[in-house]
Amino acid sequence: MNELYNFSLPDALIAQSPAHPRDHARLLVYRLNDEKIIDDYFYNINKYLVHQTTIVLNNSKVQTCRWLFDNAQTELFVLEKLDTHTLRAMVRPGKKFKINDRLLLTDWLAVEVVAIDHEGIRTLRLNVPHNDARLKNFEHIPLPPYIQQDDRLASEYQTVYAKPPGSLAAPTAGLHFTADLLKELRQSHAFAELTLHVGLGTFAKLRADNFTSNRLHEEQFLLDKKNAAILQTASHITAVGTTTLRCLESLAQNTATFAAQTGSTDIFIRPGYRFKVVDSLITNFHLPGTSLLLLVAAFLGDKKTMSEVDAAKELQKLYAHAIKHQYRFYSFGDAMLIV
Repeated sequence: MNELYNFSLPDALIAQSPAHPRDHARLLVYRLNDEKIIDDYFYNINKYLVHQTTIVLNNSKVQTCRWLFDNAQTELFVLEKLDTHTLRAMVRPGKKFKINDRLLLTDWLAVEVVAIDHEGIRTLRLNVPHNDARLKNFEHIPLPPYIQQDDRLASEYQTVYAKPPGSLAAPTAGLHFTADLLKELRQSHAFAELTLHVGLGTFAKLRADNFTSNRLHEEQFLLDKKNAAILQTASHITAVGTTTLRCLESLAQNTATFAAQTGSTDIFIRPGYRFKVVDSLITNFHLPGTSLLLLVAAFLGDKKTMSEVDAAKELQKLYAHAIKHQYRFYSFGDAMLIV
């Protein structure tokens, strides 16, 4: 299984910054009907979209959840705020945060380690509220681990349509859109928005228990009444990103219809899955061995009625083409449209 979703990537192809302007990222178009691969640029995406498709965006905004102290030698990566003074966080260095210890992080900020779970995540109690204005000086956008932390990239790691904060990572397929490109696309296509707050599980390697339980990490979502109505009348849906696709398929699990709701999803989309509502997909190039690769393979396999092995081979073919033609990979990398 794992070998089907592994590939060797030269370090030089891991993008450390985005294209400028955003929509000048490259675009690999894969046409399902004739298996043709087309190399282009994202600003030309309208040439390849299905006529009057409904384009669905994940409007979640990335939180400033990386808290750095001591010249970045000490880190709290805030996963959840439990109350005004208590939060769950990954910490670095772990040996510094022992159970019941009280640490002074600045001359005014102290944290007490209340609990440590089986994954090493700490429950911390602050001596000030977590919305204390002084904390803003220590809060940073959490760039992925393969991108060097650089606060000058903070605004680049948000989509131009980001609204409610809550994500721990960006819905990166949407990073390629500019305001001008969106304006152009709205002349030909309907748009809908939903919110799925991206968790760190998006980067996680798959484990055996994911396959036995058929479940992944849980993520929170919201679809309001206005956007549910847009989706309900859509004749063709293009999902912008794997997070959007995951949310759409979760919303339509039982009835393949859309209704306004708030909830969470732990759906694991892998080859063999039958897609209920999503017809086309815009996505970036993903890390080896992750659930996102299996999701894209599942999309290929379902649309082309392929076995799991054949779907994985088709995905490998697309990635081999991208590597050969020097596409840039991962969060700030280039894009692919499967249509």
